[in-house]
Amino acid sequence: MINDTVVALSRWQFASTALYHFLFVPLTLGLTVFLAALETVYVVTGKPIYREMTQFWGKLLLINFALGVATGLTMEFEFGTNWSFYSGFVGDIFGAPLAIEGLMAFFMESTMIGLMIFGWDRLSRGQHLIVTYMVALGSNLSALWILVANGFMQDPQGAVFNPVTMRMELDSFSALIFSHDAQAKFVHTSIAGYVTAAIFVAGVSAFYLLKKRHLEIAKRSFRMATIFGVLSTIGVITLGDALGFIGAHAQPAKIAAMEAMWETEPTPAPFNLAAWPNQAKQENSWALQIPYLLTPLLTHTMDTKIPGILEIEADNAVRIKNGIPAVEALKQLSANPNDAAAMAQFKAHEKDLGYGFLVARYAPDQDVSKATDADIAKAAKDTIPDVFAIYWVFRIMVAFAFLMLAFFVFGVIYSLRNEVEKHPVFLRFALWMIPVPFLACEMGWITAELGRQPWTVYNLLPTWMSASSHSVGYMVFSLIGFVGLYTIFIVIEMFLMVRAIKQGPDAPHGADAGGRGHDKTLGGSVLSGGYAPVHAKAFVNEQSSKEV
Repeated sequence: MINDTVVALSRWQFASTALYHFLFVPLTLGLTVFLAALETVYVVTGKPIYREMTQFWGKLLLINFALGVATGLTMEFEFGTNWSFYSGFVGDIFGAPLAIEGLMAFFMESTMIGLMIFGWDRLSRGQHLIVTYMVALGSNLSALWILVANGFMQDPQGAVFNPVTMRMELDSFSALIFSHDAQAKFVHTSIAGYVTAAIFVAGVSAFYLLKKRHLEIAKRSFRMATIFGVLSTIGVITLGDALGFIGAHAQPAKIAAMEAMWETEPTPAPFNLAAWPNQAKQENSWALQIPYLLTPLLTHTMDTKIPGILEIEADNAVRIKNGIPAVEALKQLSANPNDAAAMAQFKAHEKDLGYGFLVARYAPDQDVSKATDADIAKAAKDTIPDVFAIYWVFRIMVAFAFLMLAFFVFGVIYSLRNEVEKHPVFLRFALWMIPVPFLACEMGWITAELGRQPWTVYNLLPTWMSASSHSVGYMVFSLIGFVGLYTIFIVIEMFLMVRAIKQGPDAPHGADAGGRGHDKTLGGSVLSGGYAPVHAKAFVNEQSSKEV
């Protein structure tokens, strides 16, 4: 049996690397789409200022993209090193979208981002615009395939368990791709990235407006970002509602935990606006409720029953008892795959196989036939995730979403009235808003992943079975190493971003009335990361003419 401490450390290591990596992903997703919109305006209007804007925000995208790649590469290896049983159990399904993501999306995005940055003087306007759109498409396709893989873990579709090979096998690629959870989560996550980029662009633009620098670029960027942000935030909130609707059917325990709903309430159920869950006593120490609101929020009806945590736990205890014969039959089939009686017994209890695995953790010698009622009760309690953490993390995320929506609404109003500079307090607030979408994205990830526990693959494979059998010392060493390394990456990201922002956008005609400045040296435009090859070429030509 795998040591519980090793399982816990494996979870902490993957969670820490994923949370670090997810600081970079949303900004990349959003900035690529924002750049495509900026460059479209440039191509349509022909105004050079939009080219300058595209190049400047593209520089910040490149910094974020590079660090995002560095933090993301190790995660796929972790499945093999720290989650070997999981990789063997679902590798046929999980590996397919990850392989497609690497071959189709990641390499396309990486190639096109190079052409986008260095192709301004080598491609026509239309060609370069297509390249920028391909960067946006590649980044979003990358997110799609990652979330298809994650969607299988949340709601396994398109696969069947083979009791002979003891593995999950893909039987419907379309069901895997078009899983309701995967598709809703993809759109929700992508649009959350657009919100992140909008806040980031608005915050940096506010910095320039406060400093009276690069005013024309800052004003235009701020306006586009806030309009982009309003639409994106509305989309995030709407898709969040869709995910809640899907989750109410696919993962009732997660939904009940998100709402701290212990008892099954008569319909329409009340909504716990604020509560203090006590998992030990399986009740809320206190709760502020809004009557009749939860049922229409989750089910979009007034009379659909929403099961409470206690009812779910009791139902899962029954499923655990029903899953025990499936596990026993599986052992017989591993010894004799042609045992017809064992196969018949397995087929009769197959849908609860995962619940049988859950109780093996507590059964003597992991022999489920020896499991007692007390063992089954412990396993049933395990099927309920950490209610307190999920309840409050979810609410923090929702509060951040509505805060960002309010910020964008005021930003659009001030910007369209051309009076944003008259509100320095609001501009300073915009700077403080920059971390908010990143925190909201992290809260969303925690809600989704912590709420899935105790499963690695929901209803099929428990987390305690999925980890590799490493030593505690090895896991502590690797955890400390990863956290230290990723912290260095974050520091590098912050340093490069701050330096690039302080340097500011480049403009072709020196400092103008709008406050747009430009370093006219070759090093200032290209080597320092300004990405102004036109200006570099002019400088070289000027030096050549002087020599002649």
